[in-house]
Amino acid sequence: MRRLLPLLVLSLFAHPSVAQQPPAKPASHPTVEFTGLVLVNGFFTNTRVNNSDVPQFAEADTNGVAGTGGTIRQTRLGVFVTDPQVLGGSFTGELDVDFFGGQEQSSGDRTFPLLRVRRAVGTVQWSHAQLLFGQESPLVAERSPRSLASVGFPDFAGAGNLWLWTPQARVTVETGYTVRLAAQAAVLAPVAGTPQTTFTTQPDSAERTKRPAFEGRVRLGWGPTDDPSEIAVGGHYSWIKGLDVATGDTILVSKAVTADLRISLGIFELIGEAYTGQALAGMGGGGIGQNTGVGGVPVRTKGGWGQLNVKAVKHFMIGGGCGLDDPNDADVLPGGRLRNFVCEGHADWRPPGPLVFGFEFRRFSTRYSNGDFTANHLNLAAGFRF
Repeated sequence: MRRLLPLLVLSLFAHPSVAQQPPAKPASHPTVEFTGLVLVNGFFTNTRVNNSDVPQFAEADTNGVAGTGGTIRQTRLGVFVTDPQVLGGSFTGELDVDFFGGQEQSSGDRTFPLLRVRRAVGTVQWSHAQLLFGQESPLVAERSPRSLASVGFPDFAGAGNLWLWTPQARVTVETGYTVRLAAQAAVLAPVAGTPQTTFTTQPDSAERTKRPAFEGRVRLGWGPTDDPSEIAVGGHYSWIKGLDVATGDTILVSKAVTADLRISLGIFELIGEAYTGQALAGMGGGGIGQNTGVGGVPVRTKGGWGQLNVKAVKHFMIGGGCGLDDPNDADVLPGGRLRNFVCEGHADWRPPGPLVFGFEFRRFSTRYSNGDFTANHLNLAAGFRF
């Protein structure tokens, strides 16, 4: 069973898009540790995308504008707390922030980024059970691809990766040692995926239903706990307020069936997720960020992503993967996004010491009613851990 332990901090920040790492033995006394990854990214995008430095899809723009730039807003800072004696188990707490909260309108542009809370979780661990509360990835979509180029939004967001960090409480019960079977359940804050205003907030279409979201997952793991292989299936169910053209306001169902895996075979690592469902924008851009469509119906969609990583040489990793989100064309509003297919290839070098370097190439192909639009994105990353 995975824990958020400070002994794994360096591993966590070495792969900043992976939410959790395998467990390690807790410290024998309470500890507090500060960690970070200072990361600068230089990028080139050959045409218009929705977000130039960390894009998710190509825009439908026949006069797209290319651009080169740099950013340090994917820098991450963390605080880790442990206490080995809490409620008969061991406690770990984590606060994970970055500077991807946007930028004020000023001459500083994106070089003056705003602080953002990514994840903030507390975990109480017993021998065969775990209680987690805080803000974390959805229970049914915990995994994200490894990337030094796409940290503010995980890779394949809007192309098969349901990732949005959401306030929640979850319980895990696990049995076995060499082969481990776990059942998990979670209650999550309802989220529609629509933006709020700068300072004041109002209930979004999911919160107005007055109902939380529910998720469940069954996980099978095997192999060493510090390098586990796992497969899992899960389900998500929540509600959003919709607008029926005949009857006015109505409550629509957001739901998904999911599957995910991580397979470790020596120098090879295979990770991925898949889902089918409807009205999934509130989980991090499912349906390419589209909840409802023609006639106010939920947008039905299916998608997933996979990534293969190879560590054939010490301190050096290469890999690549693809992600796809494919909404039902009949559900999508005119001018909406009908399909988003993204592929990436990357190489990371982490020499002894604090330094990290990376290169990633991504190609986007986004379909609209007037055709497919493509974009290429190059990203060079350099940073240091502490």
